[in-house]
Amino acid sequence: MISKYITDNGKLREVDEYMQGIWINLTAPSQDESLEIANRYNIDIADVRAALDDEEASRVDVQDDYVMVIFDIPTVEIRHNQEAYTTIPLGVIWTDEAIITICSVETPVLKYFLGGHLKDFTTKKQVRFTYQILYRTCALYQSYLRIIDRKRLEMEERMGGATENSDIINLHELESNLVYFDTSLRANRMIVDRLTRYSGIRKFPEDQELLDDVIVENLQAIEMTQIYRDILKGTRELMSTVIDNRLNNIMKLLAGITIIMAIPTIISGLFGMNVSPEWMPFAQTPYGFAIICGITLLVCIVVIFILKKKKML
Repeated sequence: MISKYITDNGKLREVDEYMQGIWINLTAPSQDESLEIANRYNIDIADVRAALDDEEASRVDVQDDYVMVIFDIPTVEIRHNQEAYTTIPLGVIWTDEAIITICSVETPVLKYFLGGHLKDFTTKKQVRFTYQILYRTCALYQSYLRIIDRKRLEMEERMGGATENSDIINLHELESNLVYFDTSLRANRMIVDRLTRYSGIRKFPEDQELLDDVIVENLQAIEMTQIYRDILKGTRELMSTVIDNRLNNIMKLLAGITIIMAIPTIISGLFGMNVSPEWMPFAQTPYGFAIICGITLLVCIVVIFILKKKKML
């Protein structure tokens, strides 16, 4: 799908025609749509469709007629019937006449600009627009990282009760999300460094200040990812320890019950031996069966008391 926008007097509006200073947003474009843009602005068709490949590497490519920047942005997908986070490429190509964004899905990164939430935003300044997209990407990373941390806290609160298999799976999903984020953020850091070094890109003082903010926010997102990965690793170890401790308690309880149940079995086995009754205690005594049951019960109570004292029950 091809959408075209332009800013007039600080307001963004959608247009139908191609004009100077336009923003062209390609969302999952077809081959024909990609070819149309490539021919109009003299762009290699492979560069137009590069960002549609989920495995495309982040890079900056400076050509004679255009500059292409590809970096990873966070997105939400459904895994195991629940929301999970991953990263996908976003391509930004700017020429003398237009700036073009290409992505395989609709993303909150670009929706932020469509909603008119940013002041002093213009489609005619392609370099600044690119830096603003990068800045918004870093902010979205940080927002998703805080959501991941809140999910981790919810899991920790549930550890006091019964730990379900779903909690273990969810914890693994959160770890996977952080791995994707860490890899993509480090790749984006290299993109920002290259944008800083390239002399072929026109830079203005206000653009350089915005790029410095992007560098700071990207580093902060990397640090947050590393911190949350370490905390999540501790949470996983805590969950494993809690499960092992519960298993140990169950084994101790079962061992204690086995010891208690063994006492009546041993006594009944001794009194059930096929020997002469005259040699069997309480065999000729009135209420002998009741006495033996009482002794058995007393021994069981003593053993229960000892086991409780040793915290085996």
